[in-house]
Amino acid sequence: MPSVKVYKMDGSEAGTIDLSEEVFGAEYNEALIHQAVVTRLANERQGTKSTLTRTEVRGGGKKPWRQKGTGNARQGSIRAPQWVKGGVVFAPKPRDFSKDMNKKAKSAALVSALSKKVADGELIVIDSLSVKNGKTKEMVAFQKALGLDKTAVVVMDNDDINVIRAAQNIQKLNTLPVAQISTYEVVANNKVVLTKEAVKRIEEVYGK
Repeated sequence: MPSVKVYKMDGSEAGTIDLSEEVFGAEYNEALIHQAVVTRLANERQGTKSTLTRTEVRGGGKKPWRQKGTGNARQGSIRAPQWVKGGVVFAPKPRDFSKDMNKKAKSAALVSALSKKVADGELIVIDSLSVKNGKTKEMVAFQKALGLDKTAVVVMDNDDINVIRAAQNIQKLNTLPVAQISTYEVVANNKVVLTKEAVKRIEEVYGK
């Protein structure tokens, strides 16, 4: 059973916490994590780009000049791809990039990613998280106290609007309610910060 230190917002220690072996001590599965990340990124693609082929461009119905005798290269339409304002060869069209991943595989990928963070010493647990006035400087102080000098995601057990507001102007610090935690968020950030309550909820959901 993995065990990590618990910190306060000022960086001081507040004891230790034993983490669930099922959730934070699972075997690393790179292929599953890769699938989860690719699925997430694919589902964010809009796929709305569209340009016109030569059959869709307006005009160009008449042959621009006769086939022979002009000295020019033969042309069939001024809307052919080689003409200015002509159609596009292999024009991109709207398409659906979305991918599916079954629930068990998605959960296993998240558990594997969290376990890797614990093994690498990149998971931090804090006793609680609160910001009184929603001021950025409060979260900057928190960031410095815990040594979050690279990208980090703070997973909260609630949607504390003050914390969200205080962190939204800090480039390398993201906040996330525990219900929205995903494999992508875990691997895309250098460190993952969880509140004790968030740890409890994650173990309840993914420890079955």
